[in-house]
Amino acid sequence: MTHGRSRHARLLGAAISAGILIPTVAAAAPAAAATPTVSCTSTKPELAAKLKKDITAALANRKGTIAVGVYDRTTNTTCALRGSTAFDSASVVKVTVLATLLWDASKHGRYLTDREVALSTAMITKSDNAATSTLWKQLGLTKIRGFLTAAGMTLTKPGANGYWGLTQITVTDEQKLLKLINVKNTVLSDNARAFILKLMGQVVSSQRWGTPYGAPAGVTVGVKNGWLSRATHGWRVHSVGLFRGAGRGYTITVLTHGNSTMNYGITTIQNVSKVIHRDLAAA
Repeated sequence: MTHGRSRHARLLGAAISAGILIPTVAAAAPAAAATPTVSCTSTKPELAAKLKKDITAALANRKGTIAVGVYDRTTNTTCALRGSTAFDSASVVKVTVLATLLWDASKHGRYLTDREVALSTAMITKSDNAATSTLWKQLGLTKIRGFLTAAGMTLTKPGANGYWGLTQITVTDEQKLLKLINVKNTVLSDNARAFILKLMGQVVSSQRWGTPYGAPAGVTVGVKNGWLSRATHGWRVHSVGLFRGAGRGYTITVLTHGNSTMNYGITTIQNVSKVIHRDLAAA
């Protein structure tokens, strides 16, 4: 009987440590220590101040680790929270895979084959994992690293042994990639950029959650999301978005882990995306 009670006490103690004690300790820490400050700069100082305030408020009561990046070309506005924090990429890396494929094809003066177009379409629009694995293997780490260097994505580390979903990504590098897709540059050709934008605009409706949430009417949306559950850090839930039209061009990246469920992560991303769209539309 005593043995049973002590085992129960041990289990209870473990449950308290896992479920109650740790969040309580984190909550008791000073706000500045628990949550790095959102930083925003803009040619419109009032917009920077509003975004900083509203992003902070949108994330105030959300659990997990959350990183945010915003860039608006029209007002030269940039916001960042945990810009250099690394996350397992999950399916967000599929945009990098497509960009690498197009970059490499351009270097060799060729168009994509019909097979490559079909694989790329499945990879982006339906988040097809088998298509991604095929392209990842075809490209190889040397070409993927070559593209990352060309793109200035110095913080991104490709997943080893074919595990592309464990590529380490950051908000800073994802925003660099989105900017290359959104704006004319020497890394991705205009045709390559148009193809990526086209596929990101054709993502199936069930996967169009996240950063598009709250996007104003008249804005063309491109999105790629990622979601993955692992033993540590719970659910990783990410969303990268490109928004063009109505005189605007901006990008949003939200990366999260430590979510109890996939839906919890989606809600966090949509809470912050909604205020970003609202503030930029009003600027």
